Amino acid sequence: MRDKGLKILQLTKKFPFPLKDGESIAIDYMSRSMFELGHELSLLSMNTVKHNFNLKELPADYKHYHKIYCVEVDNRIKVVDAFLNLFGQDSYHIQRFISKEYEAKLIEILESEEFDVVQLETLYLSPYIQTIRKYSKAIVVMRSHNVEHEIWKRIMENTDRGLKKFYLDLLTKRLEKYEVDQLNAYDLMISMTERDQNFFQDLGMKIPSLVAPIGMDLGRYPEKQINNKSLEFCFIGSLDWVPNQEAVQWLLDDIWPRVIKHRPKAVLKIAGRNAPEWMLRIQSPGMNLIGEVEDARQFIEEHAILLVPLKSGGGMRVKILEGMAMKSLVITTSIGIEGIQAENEKEVFVADNPDRFADYMIHALDYPQQVVEMGEKAFHFIQSNYDVVEISKKVIDEYKQVIDSKVNI
Repeated sequence: MRDKGLKILQLTKKFPFPLKDGESIAIDYMSRSMFELGHELSLLSMNTVKHNFNLKELPADYKHYHKIYCVEVDNRIKVVDAFLNLFGQDSYHIQRFISKEYEAKLIEILESEEFDVVQLETLYLSPYIQTIRKYSKAIVVMRSHNVEHEIWKRIMENTDRGLKKFYLDLLTKRLEKYEVDQLNAYDLMISMTERDQNFFQDLGMKIPSLVAPIGMDLGRYPEKQINNKSLEFCFIGSLDWVPNQEAVQWLLDDIWPRVIKHRPKAVLKIAGRNAPEWMLRIQSPGMNLIGEVEDARQFIEEHAILLVPLKSGGGMRVKILEGMAMKSLVITTSIGIEGIQAENEKEVFVADNPDRFADYMIHALDYPQQVVEMGEKAFHFIQSNYDVVEISKKVIDEYKQVIDSKVNI
């Protein structure tokens, strides 16, 4: 077993800053904690049109990466490419993240420096495995944030019959085939939840695997008094992401009218970037669509009740972990709470039908002291189970075991 720090090259499909979405938070928190544990990390990131970031805007304390490489990648959905893809067999989801420029930079890095680990953040970096194998002896680790095809399968199942459903079904089946075909291409699979790990094993995964949930940097969520939180409901998330759009539509169509009927003065604030036109046109009593906020953590921290009414999606919801870490009462669904072993009606409220969901919301307004008490319990739950440093130690130990096993072959 080696004692020195590991050299890790991390591949991402978007630059993991600012911390405005779960993927960026998951990448950032673990990377910082690995650096603090004495390991050297370099980053090779795509800089896409949708999530474009100017590296000159990085804060002065962004120093956990030894080197940062950023490659401009245009992965926008293009009508012609999407149409032509129909006549092939490849997954269009994956195809959009294949870049000759990104591959060239990867080769340049691997030829100039030796690494112990190449860590792929999400399935969309899998097309570069062969290149990594050719130019490096590092172990290849997939850090799977979700079962990707399951997200799209749920979206497809929630779509009304018609051409769109047919197209989504086709895309989902191709993505599933690709994800399954890649399962044993890595040296190690890291899943966010035990459920995802079991899912992959049922699909035929035989390689070593580890469950390592998204960890919270507890220093960012110090203990605070929560009686001054506004007793209002809030929702926050990228509003161009289909599962979030589904969640908002379900909330506004089926849940919020029930709440307003019984509590006419209730307030709901919806925050997030890139709201679609149909959402901008919605007018509902007590509802305020405020768009993108500068500080997502501050937005959650100001509100006593965080709503996460997801009907599709996968992996682990960082916003739920953040809400609990900031002592907000989280009201969510079974899909929303997947992978988080919080107890219903103790640390969170969980409901899958609109009547029950609305009942929990009304109950929260009527019993503010219980909101405070559950917020405290949620905070201590995060403290006990989601310390990112402890999780990162487990991951590093597993990396060393896999490296040693390859050396001894």
